[in-house]
Amino acid sequence: ATAFGPTVTSLVPPESVPSPQDFVLWSYFNTMFCIPFCLGFIALVFSIKARDRKIAQDPAGAGSYGRTAKCLNIVALCLGTVTTIICVVLLIMFYGSLWASS
Repeated sequence: ATAFGPTVTSLVPPESVPSPQDFVLWSYFNTMFCIPFCLGFIALVFSIKARDRKIAQDPAGAGSYGRTAKCLNIVALCLGTVTTIICVVLLIMFYGSLWASS
């Protein structure tokens, strides 16, 4: 006499590993608007590499490329902001001196 009953299985969900960021949109913004030294374009290249590594299930490589892209984006944004401010100040000084002399 064997007893046939329902088989109970338990499903343990795998631990979710946080996906590293790739900063593609930020890199694209810096490529278009923060031009100094083409750092935005270089950051975009690293961001795309990070996205490729993420798709290839290599979180360590994706994290490394993502951190590099983040650092390049920060530097590009700071240099772009400083360059814009300097250009605006120089234009104001130039046109202010032209306006004062006439």
